[in-house]
Amino acid sequence: MDAHKLVKMANDIATFFESDPDPAAVTDGIAGHLRRFWDPRMRRALVRHIDEHAGEGCKPTVLAAVAGHRDALAPPAP
Repeated sequence: MDAHKLVKMANDIATFFESDPDPAAVTDGIAGHLRRFWDPRMRRALVRHIDEHAGEGCKPTVLAAVAGHRDALAPPAP
């Protein structure tokens, strides 16, 4: 998985949800979208990028969504 592409996609998703004035709804919306529409491998790759590169390139709302929903977004690999 190309981490830079995943970061761009996650940031685009965040841009959509950032129109909500409730910060909890923003992070829940981002995490919910990633859980529903991203393959687990994609989610694990995004989390790995955040861990290994200090979230480089990710919007703060993406980082908050991953931090708050980490267990649901990055299940262990089979």
